[in-house]
Amino acid sequence: MPSPILRLGAASPGGLQLPAAVPSAQTMYAPRGAWSDGRRLIVADTGNQRVLIWHAMPTEDGHPADVVLGQPDFISEGPQASGAGPRNGLHLPAGVDVIDGDLVVADGWNHRIVAYAGIPEASFAQPHTVIGQPDPESVQPNAGGEPTLSTFYWPFGFGVVGDAFWVADTGNRRVLGWHGGHLPEPGRPADMLLGQESPGLREDNRGGDPTPVSFRWPHAITGDDETLLVADAGDHRVLGWSPHPRGDDDANLVLGQSGFATAEEFKNRPQSAARMRFPYGASVSDGRLAVADTSNNRILLWDTVPRSGVAIPADAVLGQPDFDANGENRWDVVAEDSLCWPYGICLSGDLLAIADSGNNRVMLWTLA
Repeated sequence: MPSPILRLGAASPGGLQLPAAVPSAQTMYAPRGAWSDGRRLIVADTGNQRVLIWHAMPTEDGHPADVVLGQPDFISEGPQASGAGPRNGLHLPAGVDVIDGDLVVADGWNHRIVAYAGIPEASFAQPHTVIGQPDPESVQPNAGGEPTLSTFYWPFGFGVVGDAFWVADTGNRRVLGWHGGHLPEPGRPADMLLGQESPGLREDNRGGDPTPVSFRWPHAITGDDETLLVADAGDHRVLGWSPHPRGDDDANLVLGQSGFATAEEFKNRPQSAARMRFPYGASVSDGRLAVADTSNNRILLWDTVPRSGVAIPADAVLGQPDFDANGENRWDVVAEDSLCWPYGICLSGDLLAIADSGNNRVMLWTLA
């Protein structure tokens, strides 16, 4: 049975883990993003408005981070580097990834994507690239105007899938895509628009009921060369396109709902292996899919990536005793393998990193 091998953040099993009054290199507050390639670990410590980096994989619970970004030191917290400004600061960072060797962060409430030179080895580094804003000091939604193909409103997730760079532009209820498979140059308009009929619109589900190409809160992007997957948290579903969309194409896969036109939130038991509540995270590796079924306090696993169809049930569940349970920490005290509102996840081979947000920790699991 899969099990956690490491927990980062303050010790919590046996009781509720509250965020530390003063941050440190060992504690977290509501982390919403995690990335690892098995050699390094990066965490979006969202509530502390920072990113933590471990340049070598931690070997013991509570191991301190090596580097902090978004804050001048490990004990500071608050948006915009504790008031120093957005040039080096962050505001509600969420998604984290490494693209072409550079650390990329979804700086959600600054309405931008930022990239650093490599994976910084010194704290408080300044990003070298800003996408979605005209300069490093600007932080307004949609750069202070209406939505365009080069602006964002709460971008919480992103990723390179196939030959395109995709952004879950959550507040604009859409997904933007750039051809080329690399981070786009600042100011370059997106080549592809999913979820809205035109760039200036931003209504939930295009102002109506869910469809195969609409979103409420698109939050995470993943997939492989064959399939693009978007975790549409607000509609309690994951949408998939096989092959990848080249424009405003209908999805041919929906997970978590009984059809493409439903967005039912089923709050009670039994949950089953085919339902979801606010799935905020998703990750694909080696032909396997993991989804953070956030409000059900569990991770769903598919042994093979679903390519088409409706409500395909998961093959395994983490954090709950079975597919029907959904309680926060299994309605008990915090345990070494329980979950409370897991958000961002990263699957790398058999290693699964989980931002266990409600427990103010990140967990590493082995699925071998």
